[in-house]
Amino acid sequence: MYRGILLSAMAAATLALAAGPAAAESFTIDLTHPIPTFKPMEGDPMKPDPNQPWLNSVAHPSFGQQAVLSISQFPTSDGHFDLGQIILSEHHGTHLDTSGHYVNNPESMEAGGMAPGKRKLAHQLGAGDLIGTAVVIDISGRVQSELDKNGGKPSPDKSVTDFSNSSANVVTADDIAAVADRLSNDTWLVLNLGWSDYFFQGTDFAKDPYINGWNHPGMNKAAVDKLISVMDAKDIRIKGIIADNIGIDSGASAIGDDDKWTNSWDAHVRLLQRGLLFVENATNLGQVAMAKAGSCTVVVGAPKHVRGTGGPSRILAICEK
Repeated sequence: MYRGILLSAMAAATLALAAGPAAAESFTIDLTHPIPTFKPMEGDPMKPDPNQPWLNSVAHPSFGQQAVLSISQFPTSDGHFDLGQIILSEHHGTHLDTSGHYVNNPESMEAGGMAPGKRKLAHQLGAGDLIGTAVVIDISGRVQSELDKNGGKPSPDKSVTDFSNSSANVVTADDIAAVADRLSNDTWLVLNLGWSDYFFQGTDFAKDPYINGWNHPGMNKAAVDKLISVMDAKDIRIKGIIADNIGIDSGASAIGDDDKWTNSWDAHVRLLQRGLLFVENATNLGQVAMAKAGSCTVVVGAPKHVRGTGGPSRILAICEK
């Protein structure tokens, strides 16, 4: 009897599959920059020796020191295991910001925000926090048109290439409004700025073309305002934001009003307190922008270390052909 029931169930399942649409083929896009590594400094295994890179590593400035990789060997009769120990800054390279990355003072807390102690840290993130559907805002064409004024290269001089918050060369409130109907609790908002082409080239941090004297594209303050108003109106909270720049914000929003970081990092101050996650220094976002709208699922392979404020991550987008 049970064999008959099993065969009937299998037959029914086969017929259902045959009647349904064929499974869509998919392809995977890696949104991650490689992290350069260096042998440890002689006498201080915690610090990198810039004169001893592993393979073709080229140092790039970022938040925190370069990554230190020490290799030891575990021998067996047939060879040996290579075993590495890595010392790595949390916010280096392509990485995740948890909502606990920014600690607001009482003055910057808002009605829709969570107290710092209630925000998720790395070990508290569930699988569902790290997976979602990509909704893309693609301003790479506008960015490239601005760069073309300078032979296709960034200039820190805003009179040459202008990525100020008042320009149209950043993510604006209108860009948020254009995708508002597609935003949901399942959304990873992907900002394709076309900026990963200028990813750290090994020069001084602020003077590097990637930072461009804090004259680079990202979300302006009006875009942050609009995203909050859309989430409030729809009673949703998107999963997070992915951008191919140093930190989601435009350079003008990041640096703030003066050299004391007054009114700086607007997206971090206002959105992390609402529980969003950020992925910064992504790459290959143009490929996500070219995929069929709504067909890409983002997977953030974040480390699960206790008390972590974020961490270098392998970011993938799985898209339908």
